[in-house]
Amino acid sequence: MGATTSDAEPRAEAVLEIDGMTCASCVARVEKRLERLDGVSASVNLATESARVDYPSGLDAAALIAAVREAGYDARVRERTAHPHAGPHDGHASSSHGGHVHDVEDRPGATRLTTRLLISAVLAVPVVLLGMIPPWQFPGWQWVSFVLAVPVVLWGGWPFHRATFANARHGAMTMDTLITLGTGAATLWSVWALFFGSAGRVGMRHDGGLFAPVHDPSSLVYFEVAAAVTVLLLLGRVIEQRSKRAAGAAVRALMDLSARDVELEDGRRVPIEALGVGDLFVVRPGEKVATDGVVRSGRASVDESMITGESIPVDVDAGSSVTGGTIATDGRLVVEATSVGEDTRLARLARLVEDAQAGKSRVQRLADRISGIFVPIVILLSVLTLLAWLVVGGFSGEALASGFTAAVAVLIIACPCALGLATPIAILVGTGRGAQLGVLITGPEALEAADRIDTVVLDKTGTVTEGAMTVDAVTPIGGADADEVRRLVGSLEEASEHPIARAVAALATAPQEVGEFTGHAGLGVTGIVDGHRVFAGRPAFARAQAPGSGADVISAVDAAVYAAQRRGATAIVAGWDDRVRGVVVVADSVRRDSARTVAALESLGLNLVLLTGDNAGAARAVADAVGIREVVSGVLPEGKVAEIERLRAGGHRVAMVGDGVNDAAALATADLGIAMGSGTDAAMHASDIAVTGSGLSPVLTAIGLSRRTMRIIRGNLFWAFAYNVAALPLAAFGVLNPMIAGAAMAFSSVFVVLNSLRLRR
Repeated sequence: MGATTSDAEPRAEAVLEIDGMTCASCVARVEKRLERLDGVSASVNLATESARVDYPSGLDAAALIAAVREAGYDARVRERTAHPHAGPHDGHASSSHGGHVHDVEDRPGATRLTTRLLISAVLAVPVVLLGMIPPWQFPGWQWVSFVLAVPVVLWGGWPFHRATFANARHGAMTMDTLITLGTGAATLWSVWALFFGSAGRVGMRHDGGLFAPVHDPSSLVYFEVAAAVTVLLLLGRVIEQRSKRAAGAAVRALMDLSARDVELEDGRRVPIEALGVGDLFVVRPGEKVATDGVVRSGRASVDESMITGESIPVDVDAGSSVTGGTIATDGRLVVEATSVGEDTRLARLARLVEDAQAGKSRVQRLADRISGIFVPIVILLSVLTLLAWLVVGGFSGEALASGFTAAVAVLIIACPCALGLATPIAILVGTGRGAQLGVLITGPEALEAADRIDTVVLDKTGTVTEGAMTVDAVTPIGGADADEVRRLVGSLEEASEHPIARAVAALATAPQEVGEFTGHAGLGVTGIVDGHRVFAGRPAFARAQAPGSGADVISAVDAAVYAAQRRGATAIVAGWDDRVRGVVVVADSVRRDSARTVAALESLGLNLVLLTGDNAGAARAVADAVGIREVVSGVLPEGKVAEIERLRAGGHRVAMVGDGVNDAAALATADLGIAMGSGTDAAMHASDIAVTGSGLSPVLTAIGLSRRTMRIIRGNLFWAFAYNVAALPLAAFGVLNPMIAGAAMAFSSVFVVLNSLRLRR
């Protein structure tokens, strides 16, 4: 870290978007370069191609960009929308929360890489066919290959070459280095053979013999090897980009929940950026609460499901706190803003998600992890091969040609085509099969995490339960007819937009017309149905509407309400003509396959935890119904993150399964985040795996498929490395000429593909 600064010195924060990073060594290099600046602390994230930098406010943000460029990468400050009521650091670049969030998918580089792959593939296919099938080698075919292959190697492979040169400036070697050397050697040899050897002779053909001695090495060209390696590795890079592009989507989905404009108390409608702390604003039925605040007047039911995850609205009145992004389902509120912009709860939740994503362990592929050893060894072996041939051959011209041929074969046989494909091809097949099964996997990190988890944390609402209120029971009171209760109360609730009312409305198979309908915000509803004055709502509200109910009726109501509350359900007391006639119990029902899936997950040796923002009674009732022993209830989004972190600190590898905005930060914090397909965009984007379809059972499919895909990847990597270890000596001793080395390299890629295709079964 940079030199320490005074605690009193004002600080600023910037998010830099960085281009050109390809591996973990790039991340370390950028962080190290930034932290050489006095007082600067940086956290670089390869997945989002960004760096969050904390720095003294007196430091020009241009110095941060200059530091990144000195490390060999390009950078720009992520812009934000200025807020007129922002804090003292308003003049400095800051994080994107509360302002514009840059879309990784809109970056020109992402589109350019796909274009580069498609054009390179079109050019490379005829080169590979001509080089690998001797009967198709018409007179002059080698010159056609030259014209088609050189753009593929130079332009198509430029992302690899650029990384090679950047790493070389800092004395580092990666798989990009080997790609550049392998394709470069094959291309340069081929160009030399065309112009200065005998390979340019019209009518020349390649011999297809496996171990045939090469009497004239200058007659061989390897354009097909260079082109094939470039295209196949570009394919791997594009597959990686797919998961990178979605990395910033979780934060964007969260910020999309906030209101775009707001109505002030004086009737003016202004952009949300114009709202300041202390301003009074109006929230009407169906509108979003613009920002965090305190209700000054009015009463309403507020749907907080996007924050708490619970489907039952919360009743608020004067003095109650409300959260920006929540929705008033009924009633009118006047709210005083207490937090705006980046200080709101929604913005803090977005920061939690982004911080968790930045801090996640993005494990590099095995090929990259050992490249620091493998690449220098291959290069050294290639040089030693050339020197050995020269020494044995007495430094003759023939020895030089044969030695160079063997050295090129070493580089080509070691070129990491199979290594580069081992993971992305298995992921491509595995994710394709997963999509057929309703499982969407983001990338190798998700697969590795799924293979190691030992604890599964399940959100309650929308995950273990259906996430939608339904009528659980109708209890007639005082001798009333149950069908009459359903008909009249269901008809009355048909006129209301309240989420609980919509569930009760389903009781009426043929709804009656409602007259004089009145909604009492946060309490209940009244109206005239079929000549009766009908009411429904909270127990206290219902008693006030039913002065004619006797003590025995009130006692029966209290018993029914208490029984519903004990199992976490909601009781609506209803009646007509001044008397209570029934209690309608509404609950979020448990998914039909939840108990079976919980048992199956436990049979895999996984620990199960139910984690919910709901009350202890409701949580315990659901846990008992599905067979989960450990329950953590009454937690807000921050509490869910803390619980995940507590489990991880205890040595557990944790998978989090959820569906709401309130789960997004926990999904991103866990070693493996699994989002239910019925969930919010924020949850889906913050997760590593998303499951579609109904029920909890796809979670079991996701874990099983991920583990099998990981086994295939390990097998691919093992055989790819074993192939290199076995083939390198053959190439060094001249047993395999470079053309056959290229064919062997291609075969190793075919093996990896065929092995990966087993996942389709």
